[in-house]
Amino acid sequence: MASRARRVDEVPIDPSTVQLRYRYHRAQRQARVRQREENRLARYRFYIALTVLLAISVAFVVGAWHEINHLFGL
Repeated sequence: MASRARRVDEVPIDPSTVQLRYRYHRAQRQARVRQREENRLARYRFYIALTVLLAISVAFVVGAWHEINHLFGL
């Protein structure tokens, strides 16, 4: 089997270029993973904050209702 002849427009690959491209794509992949994780954590923070605000508002409404019952004798 004859080896493939090198074409004229084929340029030999520089190993440092391969390493640079490898690091570039690895950084891109890590950035995507980091972005996905940050979005997930932001979603958790949002729901925790929403739950805390809801609990505070429910406590306020219950306290106000109790005070209204106490003042007006409902």
